[in-house]
Amino acid sequence: MRAIFRLTGALLSTLLGTFVGVLLCVGCAADQAGTSSEVREVGSAASESRVITSLDPQWRFALGDLKGAEAPAFDDSQWRKLDVPHDWSIEGPFDQNNPTRGAGAFLPGGVGWYRKTFDLPASNNGRRVFLEFDGIMANSDVWVNGQHVGHRPFGYVSLRYDVTKHAKFGGTNLVAVRADNSNQPASRWYTGAGIYRHARLVTTDAVHLVGDGTYVATPHVLPGQATVLVSAEAKNDSAKARQLSLHVELFGPDGKSVGTSESPAQSVAAGAMMPLSAQLWVENPRRWHVGRGILYRAAVSLREAGVTRDEESIPFGIRELRFEPELGFLINVENVKIKGVCLHHDGGAVGAAVPLGIWEWRLKQLQSLGVNAIRTAHNPPDPQFLDLCDRMGLMVMDEMFDCWTVGKNRYDYHQYFNEWSKQDLRDTVRRDRNHPSVIIYSAGNEIHDTPRAELAKGILKGLVDEFHEHDPYRLVTQALFRPNVSHDYHNGLADLLDVVGQNYRERELQDAATQKPTRRILGTENQHNRQVWLALRDDPRMAGQFLWSGIDYLGESRNWPGNTSGSGLLDRTGALKMQAFERRSWWSAQPMVHAIRRVAPAPPPTTDPGYEAPATPAPTQRRQGPSAFSDWTPTNLETHDEMVEVYSNCPSVELFLNDRSLGALSLPADASARSWKVSFAPGVLRAVGSKDGTEQARYEMRTAGTATGIRLKPNQPAIGTTWDDVAIIEAEIIDENGVKLPRANHPVYFEIDGPGQIIAVDNADNRSSQSFGGNLRPAHQGRCVAIIRATADGGTITIRALAAGLKVGETTVQITGK
Repeated sequence: MRAIFRLTGALLSTLLGTFVGVLLCVGCAADQAGTSSEVREVGSAASESRVITSLDPQWRFALGDLKGAEAPAFDDSQWRKLDVPHDWSIEGPFDQNNPTRGAGAFLPGGVGWYRKTFDLPASNNGRRVFLEFDGIMANSDVWVNGQHVGHRPFGYVSLRYDVTKHAKFGGTNLVAVRADNSNQPASRWYTGAGIYRHARLVTTDAVHLVGDGTYVATPHVLPGQATVLVSAEAKNDSAKARQLSLHVELFGPDGKSVGTSESPAQSVAAGAMMPLSAQLWVENPRRWHVGRGILYRAAVSLREAGVTRDEESIPFGIRELRFEPELGFLINVENVKIKGVCLHHDGGAVGAAVPLGIWEWRLKQLQSLGVNAIRTAHNPPDPQFLDLCDRMGLMVMDEMFDCWTVGKNRYDYHQYFNEWSKQDLRDTVRRDRNHPSVIIYSAGNEIHDTPRAELAKGILKGLVDEFHEHDPYRLVTQALFRPNVSHDYHNGLADLLDVVGQNYRERELQDAATQKPTRRILGTENQHNRQVWLALRDDPRMAGQFLWSGIDYLGESRNWPGNTSGSGLLDRTGALKMQAFERRSWWSAQPMVHAIRRVAPAPPPTTDPGYEAPATPAPTQRRQGPSAFSDWTPTNLETHDEMVEVYSNCPSVELFLNDRSLGALSLPADASARSWKVSFAPGVLRAVGSKDGTEQARYEMRTAGTATGIRLKPNQPAIGTTWDDVAIIEAEIIDENGVKLPRANHPVYFEIDGPGQIIAVDNADNRSSQSFGGNLRPAHQGRCVAIIRATADGGTITIRALAAGLKVGETTVQITGK
């Protein structure tokens, strides 16, 4: 770690003299229990000093660039009524002529307008009023009562506008938002469109804490004690000087107080901002760790003569992080391999407006494979996503940019980089630095400025300095792309990074560490194949790797009608794909076994995937069908040879066909799959994993018969009532014995009774151009899903699935209330 970082303001007053060689845990933006919106107190009063009200409900929306729509007198009575978060682009239609092309999933771009009214009581006169948006895609403009309050090109950053001078106290106020992504192509993947994250109204006293100005840090973490430093920015928007102090009380994971401190009162002049700080100690701290989202909470109050003027509740976690040249990565002194995946921000059928329930399901699926880290490729994530990672004990690489001044598309961020990048970075770091899940920042992905070394080095130094100024306790990396071509390891660019990251070509990265042994190295984007895993497993210098990708994502399609990139461990619906089980055999400590049948040799890995590949296949290329199957129902049911591969971490695996042993094989040292040549016979193929003669895990595949019915399986038995609470209902086409038919494609109609609604349907067919709306979806490989949400505070939702000639499937989901 760097010995000295450049500090300013509150950070300097708080952190000067602390030991920066030890990395720390810092806070998060969500509590350990409940949803993120509850923790943020959206829609409720946090106190008399600060009131946070959700702006999500009851917007009016119109598609098209409507002149004068920001004006209060504009007639929006015919506009569509909806709630946000909302992604209008996902509603389609898919069209090969849409200007987003395959990169944007062939979904539409354009201009969308949103309008909403809200009331402010007359008693609020003299208070400050702020609008907050967690994300607007893209090129957004916001007006309040017809007055323009802000513009932001980057759709991934959070926005906060002080609208006090435009507010009407004791009357009705109008907020209008214009989002414009009409200039295409603007991205290499699907971005969504509109107010696609949560929004809120915040009112405070004239004396208040600056938004995202509070920082909780624990620079010293010892076995019996952790030091907690809290810095905040006090703003005095009143007409006279005020004597202000910072009061902090810490609460443990059990909710009990573990310490209190208050800074001396200081005079803050009218209109001025002043940093304030407090220091506390936690005895015998419980540490945040991989898989253990243990959170404390800091109640931070701005006080004047004992009266609270403003307050925030900031949960945080205590942990120590280190990247070391010879040892890789350590958390709480434990050497841990970072087993990460790269994720884009869409949620499949719901587009970019992703309910937290979908992310929670997906992340649990990934954790079941042994995944312990996420790279937010290639942009800042929804703050709720980080809340969730905090609670689940998932580490995060928080990435900022996909390009700097040299673009990858005509209308991408390179147009705005020089003007906006420092502010976008600053706002994101200040927003995200209180999340214990964030272990490292990334300044960019596969940046095309690097062939111009002096230009790139100047930009990178400025970005790294900006990261360190606002968060001196986290390191910075970058996903270098072909660094030996642009000489990054020899011209000084790579050594501007705290941790050297590289996409693919693992041997180049290892050689860079050999050339300069003080380098700390991390794979920032990696393929799924075995040799890549061995490079991490067998080299202690490698801190970790991030697979491309964790989940299939919308966009980056090479040809119509394909609209989804299929590189994930999970498909678009969150189901595990075959390669996920191989990954589980390498990354998970839980004993497992899984069998597949392979009809052709595994395709050789490409050596350098990336966006430089041609946008469409060459004319002589044909789309290849699958070469492996997780079923024992081949199209040919006569006797023939099948190659069976078994993925397992068990020391021994024995294969049985119809209870007849086909032999046992030991675990290969090179992590390869175990293979048998099997003469096919209908029935049951069973693989049993064991250790020292004791069974540890088993997996069975059965030959399917004729389709007779539909089996429904909800991913959870109950849901809450917020926008973020959803259930995923899986429909499987089955035979009379309950075996799924792997090639069934029956059209399935979902119907719902009770207080619920279907918000999307999907089947993970990456080449389907059918809309995700409605109730009808054909099965793909024997399955499809419906995503449902509650419409009342209690009751039972009944879901049925119907298909011609099949027995109706039925299941229920309970509503747990708010």
